[in-house]
Formats: sequence, C-alpha cells, structure tokens
Amino acid sequence: MEKKQLETLWSGCLKGERKAQFGLYQLFSKKMYTVCLRYARSEDDANDILQLGFIKVFQKCTFFDNKGSLEGWIRKIMVNTAIENHRKHSLAYFESVEEKHDSIAGSLQTENNVQYKDLLSIIQTLPLGYRTIFNLYVIDGYSHREIAEQLAISESNSKSQLSRARQWLKEKLVKMEGQVL
Repeated sequence: MEKKQLETLWSGCLKGERKAQFGLYQLFSKKMYTVCLRYARSEDDANDILQLGFIKVFQKCTFFDNKGSLEGWIRKIMVNTAIENHRKHSLAYFESVEEKHDSIAGSLQTENNVQYKDLLSIIQTLPLGYRTIFNLYVIDGYSHREIAEQLAISESNSKSQLSRARQWLKEKLVKMEGQVL
C-alpha cells in the first residue's frame, strides 16, 4: 500500500470512519496476529488479544504523533494488550519447567535446517512465563528492567526466566537434531 493510501486510511480512522477502520484492520491484522500469537496461550487467545488491541488502536488513535511508523505504534499496542491479558490470567503465570514438560503433547517435526516458522512453533511450546519474557527480551528488545516493571516481577526473576527459556529451547533443539540424524 502506498504511503498516501495509508495516510487516507489513518485520516479516516481519526474521524471515526468505520470503513477506514476496517481498511486499517485488513492491512495490519495478519502481521499483528502473529505478534499476538507469540504471547497467547492459544489461537483463540491470540484472536481476543488482536481484537482488544485494535479496539485500543481506534480508541487511542489521537495519541499517535506521527513520529515513527504507524505499524510500530500498533505493534506496541498489541504487545501491551498481550501483557495486560497475561496479568488477568496470571494464576499459573510462571510455571515450572517440569510441569510444562509433562503437559506438552506431540512432537515437533523439522527438516535439517530449522526454518523461521519452525522456530516460532518451538517458541510457542515454551511455558507461558518463559515465552513471554523470551519474546519481550529477545524479539521485542525490552530490557529486564522494563519487563520487570510491565509484569510486576523483579529484574532477577526476568533474567532467570530468560535463562531457563534459553536452556529449554536449547534442549528442545538438541533433541530435534538427534531425531533428524
């Protein structure tokens, strides 16, 4: 989509025009769904986060100051919405590795070269707490201090969860390599 078309859509969103909102949703929903899916417990959960995120985008559209990209601003709203969703459902937020290992069913199929979507599917199998911190730190670039503030945990807890997530992923990849050979 051309910059001019995007500007027209965004201008319509600022005026509350439903057609423009639908157009913006159509333009960014697939990309934002993949962001939501990284943080979600299920596809249904990702869809809920996506919908709530776009509601916030349309409610807070006047706060976008045209500094940086619109896509980046929308992405940040999606990540923050996912974090809020986790806070609401945080009873079992940071599960132990042993509990999660027992609950993961099925095996992952890979080729000799692990592809990007294969890695994403492996990341999806991380325990929820590990996955959230891994995504925030490794993929979205938040610092441990920012993660700790957003999730209401200590920085050391964030660092520990990241370390455990990396170890868990390493073990999973080594296991998969053994199956391929």
